[in-house]
Amino acid sequence: MAETTNYGFWSLVPLIITLFLAFWKKDSVFALFIGCISGVILLGMDPAFGFSSLAEEALGNEDFIWILLIQVFVGIMIAFFMKAGVVKAFAELVAGKVKSPRGVKLATWFIGLFVIDDYMSPLLRGVVIRPLTDEMHIPREKLAFLLDSTIASVCTLMPFMAWGAYVAGLVADLGGPVTSSDQGVSVYIHAIPFNFYAILMVFITLLSALEIFPDFGPMKTAEKRARETGKVLRDGAIPMVGTELEELQKGSDDSIQPNVTLDFLVPILILMATGIWSYFAKGGVKILECLIITVIYMSIELCLRRVFKSVKELVDAAVQGMKSVMSATLILALAYCINTITKSMGAADFILGVTAGWMTPVLFLTVTFLVGAVISFFTGSSWGTFAICIPLAVPLAYSFTGNQLGILVYAAVGAVVSGGLFGDHCSPVSDTTVLSSLGAACDHIDHVRTQLPYAFLAAGVSMILWVIVALVGGV
Repeated sequence: MAETTNYGFWSLVPLIITLFLAFWKKDSVFALFIGCISGVILLGMDPAFGFSSLAEEALGNEDFIWILLIQVFVGIMIAFFMKAGVVKAFAELVAGKVKSPRGVKLATWFIGLFVIDDYMSPLLRGVVIRPLTDEMHIPREKLAFLLDSTIASVCTLMPFMAWGAYVAGLVADLGGPVTSSDQGVSVYIHAIPFNFYAILMVFITLLSALEIFPDFGPMKTAEKRARETGKVLRDGAIPMVGTELEELQKGSDDSIQPNVTLDFLVPILILMATGIWSYFAKGGVKILECLIITVIYMSIELCLRRVFKSVKELVDAAVQGMKSVMSATLILALAYCINTITKSMGAADFILGVTAGWMTPVLFLTVTFLVGAVISFFTGSSWGTFAICIPLAVPLAYSFTGNQLGILVYAAVGAVVSGGLFGDHCSPVSDTTVLSSLGAACDHIDHVRTQLPYAFLAAGVSMILWVIVALVGGV
């Protein structure tokens, strides 16, 4: 299965089946599993042995194990928060400062500007904010939208984060007028104003948080449900966080008063400080190591304060935390499996081949975005999209500008990054989309379907702006 073969349109069928079943049955695990099985059959393999081989290839790598461990330790950390009763205590403390749903949503958006790690941001903000959004009858779908749309968007607008360095390296590797990594970074910085999709999504979520931008589509229905009935989840929804955490909070010892400083603020500070230190000392935010250090601190501190009276209680709480993220783990594992199938069947090559015929000078930037958006949606990988599209779009931009740097080259990089972001936001098989659903404890498909209309709006406006840029750039 490792060899890539171009199956043409059939390469898209497994994900099309997955999307159809997900929106029809509203069950992510079922839809992803059937999508995987259909892909295995299309590859000419026995369903049972083929799925086994698929899982071994897709999940037996360090990337999946890394994200799996992040989810596990996040589950443990949240379980410890719940056992200490500190999440509820912190929510009550903040509730005294934030008096309205608008204030809670604005706080969620604002914090997202500073927690600029695409894995830490949705999980950390979700833990902190969710009790407040529930109290204010804000639907979990809206919380997931606010979390998701200020993750990667903010990361791509910060030129010295890992995203910028990665794209700058891809540009530098192409040669031409860019001959060094420093020049690649300069190109990326110049491309930021043309990253229209990211800018628009940050702006739309701000207006939505301020309740200036009206809700529409499924999100409007969710807001109406929460406001009129108090239900933050629709009937029949399957939240990404299990009931184990609620049971832990209910079972906490009332004789031990929560200590917001020691049990909550200090762990968060440790998490953030370790992340900042690792960024400068290790060349990147080591989120897994940050979580491990934080969990170790909490284990010791909660035992010393007698929140855990024995090792068994400590381990039981940790296991409950692991169980609570099982739904997210299953979805993530199946997403990796179906991504492996689409890659093996040559989905990206097929999309590129189909869209190549559309390429005209004036539509160059818009088509570049569309290609990136489709690839990222069907693969769930923004970085993979960058790796495919940068070597195609940037040389083509050079050909239009006479191998010189200029507006069109910068805009081409911005369009590729925006296309990758679209799938990162909207694809049900994107890891950050899954983590946003997990952070908000939202039904995963409900998050995807309520966010899509906003993403399409931002994409549509962005394409118009790229046509204008192409015209102004003299293409």
